[in-house]
Amino acid sequence: MNTSIVYLLGFLLVIGGLAYGALTAGVPQIWVIIGAVVLFGVALMSTVKNTRRPAPSGDEEIIRTTTVRRD
Repeated sequence: MNTSIVYLLGFLLVIGGLAYGALTAGVPQIWVIIGAVVLFGVALMSTVKNTRRPAPSGDEEIIRTTTVRRD
């Protein structure tokens, strides 16, 4: 399984636990939904940020450009 999927599933589990706890504590449902949507957005951003992209293979060429300035 892809690491980004596992990371996102873990975050969704945390969101579900927090939502359940908030509803059990008597927080109004609309605020729980708003909080869950905001946390889901944070989860998506964190997933993209924290998952690594594969390193280029030996077949791919890394192209570097330099700028030469003449005075």
